[in-house]
Amino acid sequence: MLGALPPIVDPNVLVATAGRDDAAVYRIAPDRALVATVDFFTPIVDDPYTFGQIAATNSLSDVYAMGGRPLFAVNLAAWPGDGLDIAILGQVLRGGAQVAAQAGCFVAGGHTIDDPVPKYGLAVVGLADPAALMTIDRAAPGDQLILTKAIGTGVIATALKRGMPDPEVVAAAVASMTLLNAGASRAALAAGVRAATDVTGFGLLGHLHRMLAASGAAARICISQRSISACSSA
Repeated sequence: MLGALPPIVDPNVLVATAGRDDAAVYRIAPDRALVATVDFFTPIVDDPYTFGQIAATNSLSDVYAMGGRPLFAVNLAAWPGDGLDIAILGQVLRGGAQVAAQAGCFVAGGHTIDDPVPKYGLAVVGLADPAALMTIDRAAPGDQLILTKAIGTGVIATALKRGMPDPEVVAAAVASMTLLNAGASRAALAAGVRAATDVTGFGLLGHLHRMLAASGAAARICISQRSISACSSA
């Protein structure tokens, strides 16, 4: 579908749709670039405030995955005009604003449409160093895969929709889904990491496949009871 878009010839566009990366990157100075991304989804927990926190954390994570720092964001919301109290949307927005404030990113308005299925997220603009970008197409033979969060939150979210999972497990998943990747991004940049991606809807294997396809590499994944490790190979 994205192949139908006209090619981008601006030399200041450093990352765009062709790379299928987490965000677009546009250079505004030799040592500065804007990082732009958007993400939103339907509720995955019952509490509206927590849903807003999770959705905002997810949206901001795309900027961190590129090695950027969020500057500001705008809300994107779809909400049923009939049958669902608009005050609930206010709780969602407050949850998103709390996470954005924690990230040092202010929310400058947004846009809401009438939709039978609630949805929420952010369009985020960040700042990055063009010389230190992390992208999905730079995995190289010998690299080690490092996960900055535990995987499996998608399984817990599905369990929430279909039954009553262990409350402690749900609490751990929510804590992970509302934890900003700011510290992990700073650590990755300090260590000279150049290949990274945000693991969300496609899961570990889906996002790893995209990274390896973009990099022209392969990986071997080793799973034990305590850890998952992977290394890329030509």
